[in-house]
Amino acid sequence: MEIHQFSDFSRLDTRRVPSPCFVVDEVAVEHNLRILAEVAEASGAKVLSALKAFSMWHFAPMVSRYLSGTCASGLHEAQLGREYYSGQHGDGEVHVFGAAYSDADLVEILRIADHVVFNSCGQWQRAQPLVRAALAERPQLRFGLRINPEHSEGDVPIYDPCAPGSRLGIPLSQLDESSLEGVSGLHFHTLCEQDFPPLQRTLQAVEERFGHLLARMDWVNFGGGHHITRPDYQRDDLAACIREFAARHQVQVYLEPGEAVAIGTGVLVSTVLDTSWNAVDQAILDTSATCHMPDILEMPYRPGIIGGGETGERPYTWRLGGLTCLAGDVIGDYSFDTPLQPGQRLVFQDMAHYTMVKTTTFNGTRLPAIAVWNSETDELKIVREFGYEDFRQRLS
Repeated sequence: MEIHQFSDFSRLDTRRVPSPCFVVDEVAVEHNLRILAEVAEASGAKVLSALKAFSMWHFAPMVSRYLSGTCASGLHEAQLGREYYSGQHGDGEVHVFGAAYSDADLVEILRIADHVVFNSCGQWQRAQPLVRAALAERPQLRFGLRINPEHSEGDVPIYDPCAPGSRLGIPLSQLDESSLEGVSGLHFHTLCEQDFPPLQRTLQAVEERFGHLLARMDWVNFGGGHHITRPDYQRDDLAACIREFAARHQVQVYLEPGEAVAIGTGVLVSTVLDTSWNAVDQAILDTSATCHMPDILEMPYRPGIIGGGETGERPYTWRLGGLTCLAGDVIGDYSFDTPLQPGQRLVFQDMAHYTMVKTTTFNGTRLPAIAVWNSETDELKIVREFGYEDFRQRLS
């Protein structure tokens, strides 16, 4: 996919940050948030920030100024949303969906969430004693079910919630309509890094299968995967569609983008540690695909590099690998104008979303530092560095 980097990170002096280091431009984050707020205003939807994609809570005050709250995939994200993203007046909503909840986690979630979405009618029914107890303390709590419209829009099966046999969402055949008492909303999610037409097709599938239930609902959550802040996204069409859907069914619509909050806002600065040759020129970096950029292996995909091109596009092609023992810890083949040298800095593009939230310390690999940069003033702040204690404290 083409990279839409709002900031010109080529202007960043990488010698000012440790390596490896995630650097996020606060100007670019606010640019995305403004777009999301404009969509909310134009459409009437409430927009939530999906913490599973970008949970850098340094930006929580900024996110809270523009969006209606956060959505979480479990207890800890919900706690983060409540603690940091609730805004000055505590009015930021916290929505939670989990594929399943332990009783212990659900008790805590019911104390802090505003919307809790269940993944099966069975769990919703079994949770009734906890739900009733929570409602006695917090009558404003709202509950929903995640439905599966059995309509796939994803190209990569691992990221397709509606792939055959998916464990996510309730197909119509498994929905016990007698258990809907207390359910005020429906949630669905089919998208991954997509624009408006896939959502439009999804809504048609939702209305065909579940339209008879919508009159009983107060809200519908359209899930995530919306690349709303991409320059080519059809935002006017989205706003019109949401207004029409909300009016047709008399519901409040929610969107929960994750990548759209952080797309094009960050980079990962790395350093060449060593060079060698085995069939191709090799460079070992102080970063790692498996530890720091796992979607390279899971998706898979090839991140862009400032000053780097496709294989053979420039005079010198190098295979970039991580520093772990995993044989497949390979970032990819890139070409450069000059041979790579130990100590040289390389900058991977669009590294704010689904990176920090997925990092690991496999092999005891150091986690990248985290820095905030202002592309307008060139102000730079290192907000977090990691070391041995972060590795040790995860173990026993």
